[in-house]
Amino acid sequence: MIRTRLLSVLAALLFALPAMATGKTIIVLDGSGSMWGQIDGTTKIEIARQTLREVMDRLPQDTELGLVAYGHREKGSCSDIEIAIPPATGTAGAVADFADSLNPKGKTPLTDAVRKAAEELRIEENAATVILVTDGLETCDADPCALGRELEASGVDFTAHVVGFGLSDEEGQEVACLAENTGGLYLKADDAGQLAEALQTTVAKAPESEPEPKPEPAPVEFNVRGIARLSQDGPDMAESSEVRWDFVPLGENGQPADRSAAGGYRGMFAASVPPGKYRAKARLGRIDFETDVELTADATTDVVAVLDAGLVEITPKRTPEDTDADQSARVDVHFDGTKDGGYGQTRVWAKAGTIKVTGRIAQATAEEDHQLVAGETLTLDLIIGSGLVVPTAIYTEGGPEVEGNAIRFEVLEAKADINGNRKTLAGQYGPGKQGMDVPPGDYMLHARLGKAEAMTPISVKAGERIEPIVNINAGVLAVSAPGAYRIDFLEGKKDLQGNQKNLSGSYDVEAQETFHPGEYEVRVRYEGDRAEESRKATVAAGERTEVVIE
Repeated sequence: MIRTRLLSVLAALLFALPAMATGKTIIVLDGSGSMWGQIDGTTKIEIARQTLREVMDRLPQDTELGLVAYGHREKGSCSDIEIAIPPATGTAGAVADFADSLNPKGKTPLTDAVRKAAEELRIEENAATVILVTDGLETCDADPCALGRELEASGVDFTAHVVGFGLSDEEGQEVACLAENTGGLYLKADDAGQLAEALQTTVAKAPESEPEPKPEPAPVEFNVRGIARLSQDGPDMAESSEVRWDFVPLGENGQPADRSAAGGYRGMFAASVPPGKYRAKARLGRIDFETDVELTADATTDVVAVLDAGLVEITPKRTPEDTDADQSARVDVHFDGTKDGGYGQTRVWAKAGTIKVTGRIAQATAEEDHQLVAGETLTLDLIIGSGLVVPTAIYTEGGPEVEGNAIRFEVLEAKADINGNRKTLAGQYGPGKQGMDVPPGDYMLHARLGKAEAMTPISVKAGERIEPIVNINAGVLAVSAPGAYRIDFLEGKKDLQGNQKNLSGSYDVEAQETFHPGEYEVRVRYEGDRAEESRKATVAAGERTEVVIE
């Protein structure tokens, strides 16, 4: 079922390209590791391959199409983006063949992939369309919403359509803004009923051999003009490039057609369209206005969209004394049943009235209610109290520091529950690095390396960086046993029943482990008839104990 739905989505987009945009088109295909996930027993990548093959077999030969893939060559890389097929005519077979050979394995840098596709399309010079097919969200610290606003604000003729492949409604909202901010469509691959109908309608309306009759020249230069205003008595938004206008023809049943007869980004938009009934649409951010209008050829009809909206400009900070926005902070403005936002310094158009502004930096959050007046700009600082913990560890007091990524640090709640467990607020492997963001408060910093672990209390303040040191009070026990089948580390003493607890081990001729100071036993097993051997060993804090068993 999911493959049929995805086929409907891609086909609807590709076969409707002449209706939605002119110029070149690039498909941006998700090659991240999550594409190996299964839906109804079939992997997502196999569904995508079969779908692309079927769509490509039916694509008109004059379609200028290319393919960009990401996450298919390297694990953990945010720069793994490849222009696999440059846009050109006759590329359908090459697109399908490349998808058949694609081996998902990496991350999801979907924002930079769309940006690279836009650059390949040379959007400053030509009309361009990108179709992003993704089964996951951005994982490379980029903001697809901001990219959409950036591309549209540039004033070029660029449209991005997003196919959410198996995404939930909540996940879909995180990427739908890329399409919405560029005048494109967001389509769910698992809800294709209306898409199938759109595909039939598009194919049925393919150009026929007979030329269309030329429309009679309009006696006026423009027969419709869209005028956007933030408030009823406010000025026209004539200079704005953020308002999107569309005039969609209405059928005899009053239902809008599949595509707009005219549209563009301008606060005051003028066009000349054939006389008839239309649905006039204006959109500013996530604010929509619609009204039906009847246009004639001999007069200019003004459509005034009063958006009843204002602008919210937010600077997220860790403390009131900070001067710059914290770029790691996520900010959202909630209004009228929806939300819009971004990272760092954020500006959002919102409906007038009560709005809720939320922010988060890792586990630290903030929430405020404000009143927004139509036509006005609300400028505010959002304080998201958060501190940074940059940990290090030592083997013993005055001893060497722990290096490498084997050590695990976690910031835990100071108070344990009735079972002695503490909630984890943040964690990282290895010392130093970028640190861990946590809300202000008192916590326990826990460190674990091998079989040694320790905790130390810490106090975190908003806007401050602390560099606590954890003494794990441990040493390293290293064993070399040529010809060994397996090496095991056991407690040095036996319990009352004569048993020794096995602490760790490995199938190798060499092994090492980190332990707290004390007595331990090393046991080596061999293949064949050779008897196992044991050695006692003493571990001292901050020291390396080496045992050789030959």
